[in-house]
Parts: sequence; C-alpha cells; structure tokens
Amino acid sequence: MGSGSSKPAAAPTSQVWTSDTPVRFSNGLVDSLQSSPETDSTRAKTLELHIQSRVNSELKRLQEQAAKEYEELQSKISAPEPEKKGKSAGDTLRDLGRESVQNDVKELKKKLEQRKKLAGLDEGVEKAKSEVVRCLRDNDRRPLDCWKEVQTFKDEVRRLEGAWVEKVVR
Repeated sequence: MGSGSSKPAAAPTSQVWTSDTPVRFSNGLVDSLQSSPETDSTRAKTLELHIQSRVNSELKRLQEQAAKEYEELQSKISAPEPEKKGKSAGDTLRDLGRESVQNDVKELKKKLEQRKKLAGLDEGVEKAKSEVVRCLRDNDRRPLDCWKEVQTFKDEVRRLEGAWVEKVVR
C-alpha cells in the first residue's frame, strides 16, 4: 500500500506521435515555414491588434452617432414655441389640453347616448323570479319545498340566454 507515490508523475514536456504511414511535406512548405519570421505568438498578437482596432472604430462610430442624436434632441427641446398674444408656452399647452379633454368627454357622451338602453327583464323570467321569492317567504323554515319554482326560474333564464346567444350569433 505505501510502496507507490501519492503524487502523480510529472507530465512529459513533449509528446511524440508515431504513425504507421509516413507523412511527407513538400520542400516548399518546409522552407516557407522555416524562413517565416512569424511565430504562433506573433500571429496571435497581430490578430488581437486587428480585432481591437475594429472594436475601437465601431465604438467611435457609435459614440459619434449618439452625440449627433443627442444634439438633435437638445435642439428640439430648446427650440422656442410660437406664443399667442401674451400667453406663455405653458398656458398654450394647458389650453390645448383642456380643449382636447373636453372634446373627448363630449364624444364619449355622444357614444353613450347612441348605445341601446338595456331592455327590462323578460316577463317569464320576472314572473318566475317573483314566484321563487314568494315561495321562499312562505316557506322560510323549509326552503327546499320551493324546488319546483327554482327549476321554473332556471328554465326561463336558460330560454332567455338561448335567445340572446341566437341573436348574437346571427
């Protein structure tokens, strides 16, 4: 049990892969790789610099666009509004707001007046309702005796609902 080391063996510094098939590179490729001054780290640095320059240019463009939009909004806000005969811009806006609200109220009143008035209850439903109320008053200690009147009331309401559905569907 204690014969083996408890720490893992150190990883080898280089790995050698062997292949059953020979791998051959052209002399031109080998020469170009050996004569190239670039290394992996220089290529990575070049790529990183390129990405940073693209990000910086895009950021600058967005900042310029935002500054332009900000200036346009500032000019719209600070532009003086034409004033009427001694009235300030705030008074003019209040008058316009008051007038528009009054016009809206008038339009809503007209719409409400044009709507149909709610029709009274059907005579059959009203009669069945009064029968249920009368029966419950007569049998205040025994409300279950009014089941016939309640059923008649339910039938009348069902008939009225059916007629309403027919009217809506058509």
